[in-house]
Amino acid sequence: MEIWPGTPYPLGATFNGSGTNFAVFSEAADAVELCLVDTDGAERRIPLTEVDGFVWHAYLPGIEPGQRYGYRVHGPFDPWAGHRCNPAKLLLDPYAKAIEGQIDGDESLFSYRFDDHAAFNDLDSLGHTMLSVVVNPFFDWGDDRPPRHEYHETVIYEAHVKGLTMTHPDIPEGIRGTYAAIAHPAIIQHLTDLGVTALELMPVHQFVQDSTLADKGLSNYWGYNTIGFFAPHNAYSSAGQLGQQVMEFKAMVKALHEADIEVILDVVYNHTAEGNNFGPTLCFRGLDNAAYYRLVDSDRSHYYDTTGTGNSLLMRHPHVLQLIMDSLRYWVTEMHVDGFRFDLCATLARQFHEVDRLSAFFDIVQQDPVVSQVKLIAEPWDVGDGGYQVGNFPPLWTEWNGKYRDTVRDFWRGEPSTLGEFASRVTGSSDLYQDDGRHPIASINFIVAHDGFTLRDLVSYHYKRNEDNGEGGADGENHNRSWNCGAEGETDDATVLAMRRRQLRNFLTTLLLSQGVPMIAHGDELGRTQRGNNNVYCQDNELSWVDWNLAEWQHDLLAFTRRLTRLRREHPVFRRRRFFTGQATKGGESDIGDIAWFSPCGQHMTPEDWANGYARTLMIFLNGERLLEPDKRGQPVLDDSYLLLFNAHFEPVDFTIPAADYGAWWGVELDTADDEDDDDASCDTFVPGDVIRVESRSVILLCRPRTPADRAPSATVEETTPTPATPPEEYRPHPRPARLLPVPPPTPARRPRTT
Repeated sequence: MEIWPGTPYPLGATFNGSGTNFAVFSEAADAVELCLVDTDGAERRIPLTEVDGFVWHAYLPGIEPGQRYGYRVHGPFDPWAGHRCNPAKLLLDPYAKAIEGQIDGDESLFSYRFDDHAAFNDLDSLGHTMLSVVVNPFFDWGDDRPPRHEYHETVIYEAHVKGLTMTHPDIPEGIRGTYAAIAHPAIIQHLTDLGVTALELMPVHQFVQDSTLADKGLSNYWGYNTIGFFAPHNAYSSAGQLGQQVMEFKAMVKALHEADIEVILDVVYNHTAEGNNFGPTLCFRGLDNAAYYRLVDSDRSHYYDTTGTGNSLLMRHPHVLQLIMDSLRYWVTEMHVDGFRFDLCATLARQFHEVDRLSAFFDIVQQDPVVSQVKLIAEPWDVGDGGYQVGNFPPLWTEWNGKYRDTVRDFWRGEPSTLGEFASRVTGSSDLYQDDGRHPIASINFIVAHDGFTLRDLVSYHYKRNEDNGEGGADGENHNRSWNCGAEGETDDATVLAMRRRQLRNFLTTLLLSQGVPMIAHGDELGRTQRGNNNVYCQDNELSWVDWNLAEWQHDLLAFTRRLTRLRREHPVFRRRRFFTGQATKGGESDIGDIAWFSPCGQHMTPEDWANGYARTLMIFLNGERLLEPDKRGQPVLDDSYLLLFNAHFEPVDFTIPAADYGAWWGVELDTADDEDDDDASCDTFVPGDVIRVESRSVILLCRPRTPADRAPSATVEETTPTPATPPEEYRPHPRPARLLPVPPPTPARRPRTT
């Protein structure tokens, strides 16, 4: 075999049409061997003699895509000094574009003996570990273009490749649970009909199956256990593992782009699957342990852990930063993804000890001409000291808004003293983001995500049911801010079921009509349940998969969710790019009238109203004629105006329609207490001073269409027939006497405040 010097850049295995260049970094190594593995497991070792800047490299003519390979590193094994080189361990390439196989938990994967942790283990791991694969970088992207939806137009759908597709009846069984299944027309049609603009996939970087879970008959289902930051997870490929997973992933992205859906990856750069000092030696640990991992200063045989997984990457080392940035650029430029959600992102900002928004990681992302232009979403916390950083990330970033989740959950379960914060959350959380020069789009609003109860379980369980995880119920969050609506778990009580389904509609309405960027967790639009398990990270089965066998009420919930996303898409008043000028907790008086806050009696909220710890009702006026946000062509954006009537009280509350200054008449757009959810039935109309009854724990959305003068040719909202000053004939003025009280309201001075 010919061996040419090759080049130290790019790192990884790079096929150029006639051969492959191999390059790997290790500052700790005394010698590095490239190991080529054939189809029957035989190994050929090739010493790498060329070294530049601690990058070992060679070019091998004739080595083609599909070739399996790994590295053996000779160097110091001195855990107390931070070094763990062991040539008996066949190592993955950190830059491998594809990986074959999975580890089997054999003792040879570890650098110590199971019966004596102090004894050095020189058993060969070949045959028990994973193998890197040379890939063909060429792919016919055709005219693929990224959709490039602006944040304020975005609706995110968090999904698991396998969990979303495993039971769908229209997907062929042979491709269920794979990238090809995500690209299937049945899934794409569902996402399109739902109004999704961005699919956020849970980890698809190559991850490791933990032997501790395998011993219990479980598996790492979620995938937050990365070992290959460039390789699509091989188990999600229906075509093969010798590079076919790369082609299948690209085909999936291309199909989603054709449907105008962006692809966002949930990425785990904060730690690796090698775990703590008792973990296996698979890649980074054997290449250069002290360079890749953050070690405890007083005892470098142990790892500094702010992730709860056993290790943390050393974010101040230049080759770690290069690895992460090279990976991000690769997924954007070569795999055509449109953004990233960074798991435990606070760890990436720990250049030394504390979370630092001026850290090197944020600096290089800000300056990178590729990565800085895609969607960047932070999970703004980790488990280290000072790790909860919601609202503290740099302006380029958006954040999972954990405070939005907690506040909305508390409001709808009737917790006291949440009214002011609830108002702030549904209007974009200006208290968190405005001081940094950011906008409502910095807030990724969510009520549930993969980690925790599903939306249906949030209204069905007070206590988690995690016994199946084999940890005695010790895992998973204990404080879920959930309410079971009167019965714990599954029930056939019609009253309880009706309340649960109303609560589902309340949560979805709040989420999709809030300012910011909404994120739906897969299956929540279908009423998916995990039977009370709030931590299905190890449940790769029907418990965690989306069940596509829907009851009638689930079809109704899906139709209701589609209706909400359509409202959001068609009405920019629900997806503003700038904050409102009025501040809720200071009386809600807006300088330009873009928003107003009312108590149920139809009067402006007072400081006393906001301070009422037991208030669970609120009316919000959203003025579509005061958007003052030009479109892409610089034209003014105008919209209909809306009243949102929230009642989280356990009894019905009567709301009085505000004065005529806010609208001469109002039509009902939707009512979460209406089980039928009939578009045609939402035609009730009300005039100022009318009293409308809002049922217990429900939302009513009232619409005041724009006046004829507002419908200028330059308006960017789709033109419709001019709205008269009085309701048209198809609107029914008083069709529901149970809800509308046809009696004159008391004078303002005598109106009691309803709580």
